[in-house]
Amino acid sequence: MKKSQIRLTTAQFAKLHGVNRRTLHYYDTIGLFSPNEKGENGYRYYNISQSLDFEYIRMLKELNMSISEIETYWKNPSPDKFLQIANTKEKEIDIEIQKLKHIKKILKTKKEQVAFCEGLQEKEIRIEECKPKKLFILPYNFAENDISQVFSYVKEKWSIEQIRMGIGGFFSLDKIINNTFEKYDGIFTYALGRSASLESLIKPGGKYLCGYQKGPWDKLPVMYQEILAYGEQRNLKPTGYVYELGLNEFVISSPEEYITKIMIKIEPK
Repeated sequence: MKKSQIRLTTAQFAKLHGVNRRTLHYYDTIGLFSPNEKGENGYRYYNISQSLDFEYIRMLKELNMSISEIETYWKNPSPDKFLQIANTKEKEIDIEIQKLKHIKKILKTKKEQVAFCEGLQEKEIRIEECKPKKLFILPYNFAENDISQVFSYVKEKWSIEQIRMGIGGFFSLDKIINNTFEKYDGIFTYALGRSASLESLIKPGGKYLCGYQKGPWDKLPVMYQEILAYGEQRNLKPTGYVYELGLNEFVISSPEEYITKIMIKIEPK
């Protein structure tokens, strides 16, 4: 028997393609894809040669085409229609691939932050070598730290994936020297990719005074003074902006567990 003449019952065809029989019954009912043979016993059979057609239909469904869209094409296919669909879906796939790459980068970043936080004490100050980082930035003009306002604000400017990278604040060095850092100069997020339409800055590479504080925000004023004293004792000059970022808000159940990272670039006096 030739391979193209092999007949399969609905159950056999469903098993071959790893689908539910109800899917085949539904496609048959709406006339999208039906068995092409009827046996002497009255049963209807799929031909093995229909398998490739069925997989093309499944592919179009996996590409988020609706049943009605697939049905419209399948009842009157043509090279031009197929090429139009293929070109459109290729663009959509490219967008989805980039989105998944961003999600993977977010997960990797958050995993590293969580693992790092597990080894921290309640309060730590250290000197770290940091690589240059591109930041997307926005001015910060809120009188209070209303997170709902902040989220609405950044959602208008940044993608959801970009927001998921985390949002930090930055301000000029003179604010912690003068103990007047209640209000940020701006907010930032680590850039996931390129975007000419978004305002950005490069957080310079080099040595940074890094402070890690566990607990709510009201513990930070003391931490800032201790960071400055730590640098002064080691004859280090702070320079540039002060960067402040939460590391573990997505894995804690209490503000007491929240870990804030403070970064200040330094150079020898």
